[in-house]
Amino acid sequence: MQVNKIFCLLFLLATIGSSSVGFAGNNETENPELKELKQLILELKQQMNEMKQKHESEINALKEKISKLSQPSVEEAQAEDEIARLRELAESMAGEKKEQKKPEETVYKFGGLSLQQLNPEISVSGDFIGHYRHQSETRKRTDAEIRGLELNFQSYLDPYSRIKATTHISDDGVDLEEVYLTHFTALENATLDLGRFRQQFGLVNRWHEDALDQVQYPLALRRIFGDEGLNQTGASIEWTLPQWGKSYQGLTFQITNSENDQLFGGDTLGNPSLLLHYKNYRDISRDTYLEFGLTGLFGWNDEWDVLKGDTVVNDHDTLGTQVFGADLSILWEPADQALYRNVEWRSEVYFLNQDLLAPDNSGRDNLNAWGAYSYLQTKVARNLDVGIRADYYKPDSKNYANTAGAPIIPLAYTAKNPERWQIGPYMTWWQSEWVKLRCEYDYAFGHGTEDTEHVLWLQAIFSAGPHKHERY
Repeated sequence: MQVNKIFCLLFLLATIGSSSVGFAGNNETENPELKELKQLILELKQQMNEMKQKHESEINALKEKISKLSQPSVEEAQAEDEIARLRELAESMAGEKKEQKKPEETVYKFGGLSLQQLNPEISVSGDFIGHYRHQSETRKRTDAEIRGLELNFQSYLDPYSRIKATTHISDDGVDLEEVYLTHFTALENATLDLGRFRQQFGLVNRWHEDALDQVQYPLALRRIFGDEGLNQTGASIEWTLPQWGKSYQGLTFQITNSENDQLFGGDTLGNPSLLLHYKNYRDISRDTYLEFGLTGLFGWNDEWDVLKGDTVVNDHDTLGTQVFGADLSILWEPADQALYRNVEWRSEVYFLNQDLLAPDNSGRDNLNAWGAYSYLQTKVARNLDVGIRADYYKPDSKNYANTAGAPIIPLAYTAKNPERWQIGPYMTWWQSEWVKLRCEYDYAFGHGTEDTEHVLWLQAIFSAGPHKHERY
């Protein structure tokens, strides 16, 4: 608008100027005011030209900016091309699905998936072990075997219950290691297990062999419960107790039949065995937790092998057997480095008290044996664990321990103050989530039991399925 006004003013002045100039040409003398007007017109023309040039340059610059902004960048163009390509691909795939989809096929496939959900989750695990043994008066020094193959089945039957089963297959045959039904709502704040299961005596007795941190169960556990540990059939109730300060508590009560030959081989009346386990868990810090437990096992035997003369006869007298235990675990695992660093310390102690009829026909007697283990393990890398375990076992000393036809070894020996130590460093390398390899060296020595022993173990543990290396 201002430019238009300037042009109008200039046009008017130019008109006046031209007429004035023509009029002045007829006169010899020029009016001074007219001269001043001419000068003003010239200055206005010059200012107009400058303003025109300035506005033209500004308009051109704005045009260039608008042109650049209206054109997309190379990255934006590529992104738009990629989006367009994906859109076309999605539309084509959607079109194909629509063409292939039929109502009858959809119903049939859905039914097949429903039936598949009824199938249990199946896992397979096992281990291969080889060893070299050096021991006096032992001729066979090397051996290798598949210790066993476990088939693990697990399935939720309904919102209230689940079934778990483990079948152990070895050269000795097929053994039903565990099969039990768990009910979650039978009792308030408690779960109920019914079936055959590894019992909650301490900690590691509950674990399967291929899930142990070492090759074998602790020495004291094997001597008191037998090589396979405590595994019987019955019912188990596990309560979650009210929180005590900063501690979480649990109580387990189990009533089972007396299947363990090491402890209850003389039970013929069918008396049940009773187990009570108390657990206390607390966080010491953000990176450290502590757990300890107390266990008591109670059972009876009523039939005893007694040597009378040269003949072993069965004598009957109902006498009790008790085993007590305590366990302690401490784990340090920094929250920001849990995959790469931790330190774990675990210990247990066992004490056996058994009333019996002496096999030498000397009448009633009492047998005491006890043992313990402790191991320290640390993760030095994401897939490498190293540790060392120390075992101690002290059986009772009885003159009749080796009576022909009725031995009570390894619960008692004829030597005075018998004892057995075992030291075992080991290293476990996790090749993957499914495979781990272990090397272990065990040095066992003592007095009044077996001879000193050196054993080098090599173990390969493998697993497949949804529950890899499950401890129980």
